[in-house]
Amino acid sequence: MSAAASGMDEEPGPVGRTQPPAPPERVFLVLVDESEEMANALRFACRRAQHTQGRVALLYVIEPVEFQHWLGVGRIMEEDARAAAEQRLQALAARVFEQTGTMPVVYIREGSRAEELVALVNEDPSISLVVLGTASGSSNPGPVVSYLLANLRRMPIPITLVPGELTPEQIDRVS
Repeated sequence: MSAAASGMDEEPGPVGRTQPPAPPERVFLVLVDESEEMANALRFACRRAQHTQGRVALLYVIEPVEFQHWLGVGRIMEEDARAAAEQRLQALAARVFEQTGTMPVVYIREGSRAEELVALVNEDPSISLVVLGTASGSSNPGPVVSYLLANLRRMPIPITLVPGELTPEQIDRVS
C-alpha cells in the first residue's frame, strides 16, 4: 500500500509539536435600542471582545407598525424605520470598530425584540454571550430582560446583565 493510498502523504511531525485547533471566536451580542443602558451593554461587550479576541454583534429589531389604516402610509413608516435602523447601526458599528479594531456583525430583524433575540441566538451558533443593559433607577430591569428571565430555558447561552447605573470607568474595571 502506498503512502498516498494510506492517507499518509507526509512524514508525521515531532510528537507534541502539533498546534491545537484555535478556539472558536467569542461573539458578544448586544440588543440595540435608544436607551442609556444599551450604551453600557455595548461598552461592556466591546471591552470583553477586545480582551478575549472576540467580536461584537449588534441586533436591531424593528417593531411592527401598528398603523394599518392606509397601506401606503404603513409602508412608508416601515421604510423609515428600516432607514433609521441602518443609520443607528452604522453609527454604532463605527463606535465598535473604534473600541475593538473589528467591525461588528450586524443583524436587522422585524418583530418582538425579546422573541427575535431568542430566535437569533437559537439560529446562530457563533453567538456565545448576550449582553444587555438593565434600566437604571427602576425596580423593573426592562421588558426584554424580564422576558428573558421568565424564559431562561429557551436561551442556550449565558446572558450578562450590565447595570444601567455603572459609569464607563466601572465597566472598564469589571470587563
